Amino acid sequence: MHHLADTELIVTPQGHIYHLDLHPDQLADFVITVGDPGRVAQVSKYFDAIEHRASHREFVTHTGRVGSQRISVISTGIGPDNIDIVLNELDALVNIDLQARELKPGHRSLKILRLGTSGCLQRDVKPGSLVFSQYAIGLDNLLHFYDYPARIDEKSLLSSFEKHLTTMGQTLPTKPYACAANTDLLEHFAGDFSRCGITLTCPGFYAPQGRSLRTKSQLSRDFFETVGEFNFDGLQITNFEMETAAILGLANLLGHQALSCSVILGNRLDGQFLADPGKAVEAMIEGVLRIGFW
Repeated sequence: MHHLADTELIVTPQGHIYHLDLHPDQLADFVITVGDPGRVAQVSKYFDAIEHRASHREFVTHTGRVGSQRISVISTGIGPDNIDIVLNELDALVNIDLQARELKPGHRSLKILRLGTSGCLQRDVKPGSLVFSQYAIGLDNLLHFYDYPARIDEKSLLSSFEKHLTTMGQTLPTKPYACAANTDLLEHFAGDFSRCGITLTCPGFYAPQGRSLRTKSQLSRDFFETVGEFNFDGLQITNFEMETAAILGLANLLGHQALSCSVILGNRLDGQFLADPGKAVEAMIEGVLRIGFW
């Protein structure tokens, strides 16, 4: 079997994967990811028991149980570059023998649910609403470093999006990519009452999201209004944030099931921003745990 070099797979002297500082036994099959390390405790306070806590850099993990279901909640920090670390190390924990540095026989699949915050690109989606990402379009370049076997629907979405931009006279400083959420998780969590759509994942908060403080963004002033008009098989681009496309893409590539749920904090088109973001995040966490992974 192929032996992974020390520089390819970094394992601590304690036998933990490096960045997450986790041993394989400390990870559950059901994983909730949050961006903010402080939000891990917001989730785990609803656990009936916490069996393990870990913290290394921005990566905080609590693993515990809700009823009989074992769950891990992990903070990723902000941006697709952090997602590259988190998804690969989650996969290594379950599919690589860290001691032997070899792939395990068979494959273990995780269920991964991102709970995040987001800005909105549709006027009828009000701050405080939940949006589930049926697809995501990455404006970052992460997945271009991988040999990603895009599905037919992902290719069709990307082609339609690029055609829409060209027709509307818009250009991007990078080549986008498109990824789909896991349909089983989408059906389980979104149900008939939540908004589903397409999420734009940006590689930064300021210029990549069209903000100009002391520098000028290459995105046009009407970029988000233009992409908000896009429609793919009845789906609109509902929101934008900084992690979803990377999570969906790497999960698909590595054989895991992933879904992203975002609570809308602000509407970019009409300038509305939620007065109490913390309350909305709390409601999202409570609602998802009430549905449960089981």
